[in-house]
Amino acid sequence: MNHYFEFFSQALEIIVALVAAPLLTGWVNQCRAWLQNKSAPSMLQPHRMLHKLFHKEVVMAEHASSLFRMEPYIIFGCMILACGIIPTLSTRLPLSPAADAIALVGLFALGRVFLALAAMDIGTAFGSMGSRREMFIGFLAEPALLMVLFSASLITNSTSLTNIADNLTHRPLAIYPSLAFAGIAFTMVLLAENARVPVDNPATHLELTMIHEALLLEHSGRYLALMEWAASLKLFAYLCIGFAIFSPWGIAEAGHPLALILSIPVLAVKLAVGGAMLAAIETASAKLRIFRVPEFLSMAFLMAVLGMLVHFLLGA
Repeated sequence: MNHYFEFFSQALEIIVALVAAPLLTGWVNQCRAWLQNKSAPSMLQPHRMLHKLFHKEVVMAEHASSLFRMEPYIIFGCMILACGIIPTLSTRLPLSPAADAIALVGLFALGRVFLALAAMDIGTAFGSMGSRREMFIGFLAEPALLMVLFSASLITNSTSLTNIADNLTHRPLAIYPSLAFAGIAFTMVLLAENARVPVDNPATHLELTMIHEALLLEHSGRYLALMEWAASLKLFAYLCIGFAIFSPWGIAEAGHPLALILSIPVLAVKLAVGGAMLAAIETASAKLRIFRVPEFLSMAFLMAVLGMLVHFLLGA
């Protein structure tokens, strides 16, 4: 019976991620518009956009190889697998013993590599420029993310996100200085990895400043729909990593369906608060020049390392 419950929890997590990720993107866009005194689009706008793109014809470059055709499916699969590893609704997941936090970072890196290769495969100037910038940011952001995860793993003696969430839930409520530094670093990495202000502007169409959008210029139809959906899933996954480490309460532990069902509204509240905070940070920030991004991500790495040092010195 426990095995059936675990597989049900795993399937429910993936379904919730597929449905909630575009809604999260719509909520962030809505909050940004409100904070900027603009007319806010509907939260369902990303879902409507995906529906429209899936029904459009695919227009492809003449010299596109099979790598370009496979890329949207590989990246979409990586993001779904990442959302399946992260404990969003339950800590009893069949995928969690197979992959820890280090493997999760590897999944994000795998998606980034295929994204960059497919953009260069077409041979356009903007695709190559976006690929270089994407790999440049990933080269700086991934070590900082690993340091954040290591800070949490030192407290819980595990690199599994499910074990980290389970361990921190049962600890007495306290402020851990190491996690405070790690939280600042994680927020900075989240902004960089998801092409948000101040590193990138997801609403821009100015070719010389965009990063993520430059990688999608040659996509259309269902390929573009999968890439946009994967970007929403990545933002959803990053926020859920933050919830698992910094606010793990509300994630179901016992093998009881009621606990699993009650975790859904708790996750919705967390996503609403996290999306509103993300929109507030973006509204209050100015976009950095591309040459200032290394300083931004170096500061994130430094904060994460300080978190580890504080744990070694204070044991908290």
